[in-house]
Amino acid sequence: MRGVDYNMVGWFEIPVTDMERARKFYETVFDIKISVHDLDGLIMGWFPDAPNKSGASGSLVQHEMYNTSPTHGPLLYFSSKDVNIELARVEEAGGMILKKKTEIGEGHGFMALIQDTENNRMALHSRS
Repeated sequence: MRGVDYNMVGWFEIPVTDMERARKFYETVFDIKISVHDLDGLIMGWFPDAPNKSGASGSLVQHEMYNTSPTHGPLLYFSSKDVNIELARVEEAGGMILKKKTEIGEGHGFMALIQDTENNRMALHSRS
């Protein structure tokens, strides 16, 4: 089996039903700016990109082919310096904390689970 010389996840898309509400939630929680683009009816809210850095970038996506879910589908982990930083902003931004900061164990850091304004379950991860 050969190794890889790239990150296995290259892009992610988070389904939303209300782009403006979702944009505001993610901008507030992560203290970022999201640029919204209409691509012939496919509305995308692009997360900031950090070229030549580890990790993947992605987008909020509003379209009839995309469905939100608090329990089904993959679970996306957002990297953080400290999970508590973003957790402190979740409820103020209209989301819910599903699981508070929890130690993963064996030196893997900490995680938390949140629900965004669009009914999606997301996770946060930090080393401290």
